Amino acid sequence: MNFPKQAIRDFVPFTYATNSWFQNVCIIGLGYIGLPTATLVASRGFNVRGVDINRSTVATINDGRCHFHELGLDALVNTAVENGNLSASVNVAPADIFMICVPTPSVPDGHGNKVCDLSYVLEAAESIAPHLKSGDLVIVESTSPIGTCDRVSETLARLRNDLSFPHQAGDTSDVAIAYCPERVIPGRMITELVENDRVIGGMTPRCADKAAALYRSFVNGKVHLTSAKVAEAVKLTENSFRDVNIAFANELSMLFAGLGVDTKQVIELANCHPRVNILTPGPGVGGHCIPVDPWFLWESMPERAPLIRTARQVNDNKAHYVLEQILKAHAENGGGTVACLGLSYKADVDDFRESPAFEITEALHAKLGDQVIAIDPFASALLAGKKRPAFKVTNDLAEAAKADLVVALVSHKAFRVFRPRDGQTVVDTCGLFATA
Repeated sequence: MNFPKQAIRDFVPFTYATNSWFQNVCIIGLGYIGLPTATLVASRGFNVRGVDINRSTVATINDGRCHFHELGLDALVNTAVENGNLSASVNVAPADIFMICVPTPSVPDGHGNKVCDLSYVLEAAESIAPHLKSGDLVIVESTSPIGTCDRVSETLARLRNDLSFPHQAGDTSDVAIAYCPERVIPGRMITELVENDRVIGGMTPRCADKAAALYRSFVNGKVHLTSAKVAEAVKLTENSFRDVNIAFANELSMLFAGLGVDTKQVIELANCHPRVNILTPGPGVGGHCIPVDPWFLWESMPERAPLIRTARQVNDNKAHYVLEQILKAHAENGGGTVACLGLSYKADVDDFRESPAFEITEALHAKLGDQVIAIDPFASALLAGKKRPAFKVTNDLAEAAKADLVVALVSHKAFRVFRPRDGQTVVDTCGLFATA
């Protein structure tokens, strides 16, 4: 396994203290956050059941394999399953701690904005309810609007009137509820789950203390305790901060292009100022967090969050602007074939969620048909997924050399060996050739 020595030392499985107040953990949702978390908890000697509605995902994990690409995770899953500490199922089982790691997508509100779809979180809470007992802890990790823990508490109370919950009984409740947002990046998930600080928000101080015991079993970073609403707000604030800063860079790139000014040079020189750090523009913003989470903060009080909404619109519109620039270059150079380099939402990961590169390529194909080909080192993962693209996808860089127009959308390391030939038209949206 090609894994940092420090990480290997940190992740050697061991049996945690048997006098811990919990031994059994049930994690609902085995995606990009749920599975790495389940694996780390299992590596500390706890009994972990992972639950997912996708039977193929469940079978893959029980076979000791990971169902997506993440550095080092396959080996850790295999070890945890072989040791008997990790198993997967489509059914929830009794446990001491239940963790909710399901998606929280944003959906259109009919007015040009988006709001959170909490249905998966509330359905997960309903699946947990029959298995709860006094002394249990429920942790929400899914990124959610402020007040979600309150809604989970109310949902559980409605289904289990034989138990008390924090919104009813405070610190004396039978069941504790806490919120702990993830803050990891694909490609470094295991390292960051262990090394990054974590913010744990309890509906009461006792709830936070109980949750801290779980996270301190595998987190080397500092564990910060606060209220559930503050923790919910922290996650949304982190990603809104990033979205606003990316929007500024993207807006500059469109502004300067219209003025005939070199955006890259402006940013490099502006960043020489000791208190300026402008980000690198790109074709938009993708992934499961940044394009989604700011809407959850905005929807809490729209009249007080115009900047957050504007940043979202700037970053969404950047993909449309890039599409226009590509079509313009295509027409000015007499048409021909187009090779789009990169489809994932960021470099060197097989994650295509909310990817502007995918959106742009899909729109190009709708305009130009089979003249468009996409190249991505993770093409096999995309083709094996649920959403098979209508356009041709390959991992063969030789196809780019044949194209009349090359569009750089994602700066994968695998693309750095490629050099456009003399006379080949290039649209570089991510600085791939500027840094090659």
